[in-house]
Amino acid sequence: MEGAPPRKIHSVLFMCAYNAVRSPMAEAMAKHFFGKSIYVQSAGARKGDVDKFALAVLDEIGIDAHRHKPKSIEELEEWEGLNFDLIISLSPEAHHKALELTRTLAADVEYWPTPDPTIVQGSREQVLDAYRDVRDGLMRRIKQRLRA
Repeated sequence: MEGAPPRKIHSVLFMCAYNAVRSPMAEAMAKHFFGKSIYVQSAGARKGDVDKFALAVLDEIGIDAHRHKPKSIEELEEWEGLNFDLIISLSPEAHHKALELTRTLAADVEYWPTPDPTIVQGSREQVLDAYRDVRDGLMRRIKQRLRA
């Protein structure tokens, strides 16, 4: 129905390339801001390693994501199945994978192109600034999109 408000989101999956930076940051912030009112998970097109800079910039705003364990979409599907109202992809690779998933899942997919801060070079502070920019951009979009 054109012009209809978006339906209430009860569950969301954030996806990025490795589930190491962007999607775990999004998962941690969504859980922090929305608690148990929305079921939130994250996964990667592939499984990567925990990124210490991502954890550090979340720590700066009082969000602890140190227990995050990166997982691939296949691992998530095996562990708990894939039953989400909304899949938000944050990288081109993840978006491609999300669209593949919707061949068999009834989930909406949104692509939020999000820069990869791991490619930034420079001083520690310059690198952290790139991670902060990603964090702050995701925070704004999450609050706006998932607000009841």
